[in-house]
Amino acid sequence: MKYPVEGSCQCGGVTYQLHAAPLMVVACHCKACQKLSTSAFSITAVVNTADIEFQGALAEWSRTADSGNINGAKFCPTCGNRIYHFNPDEPDKIKLKPSNLSDTSLIQPTAHVWVSQKQEWYTLPEGVAVYDEQP
Repeated sequence: MKYPVEGSCQCGGVTYQLHAAPLMVVACHCKACQKLSTSAFSITAVVNTADIEFQGALAEWSRTADSGNINGAKFCPTCGNRIYHFNPDEPDKIKLKPSNLSDTSLIQPTAHVWVSQKQEWYTLPEGVAVYDEQP
């Protein structure tokens, strides 16, 4: 894949450029991610904060995760499209929601987490790391 890769929310009010490959791509099967994605799991690309540039206004929401960490979320205030998650205690990394990239070929999870909460009908692919909870 050639970088930078462009991304945007559904309405185009928030755009961004990803300048380097993600550190990892993970599929999370926890109940909160199922609600977020309105599907069986949510995809996250962990990226270095220095490798991404955003344009446009972002709204913020946060919750306390089961681990006690803060799980912050940035999203478009117009269309509501989730752009990324973050932990304020880890400012060097964000958890990009990569389905809004112009080239989604990087969405190939190498790990599935919180499989203890996964939908029974979903079969995990072979050759990926699997964790019952958060590693």
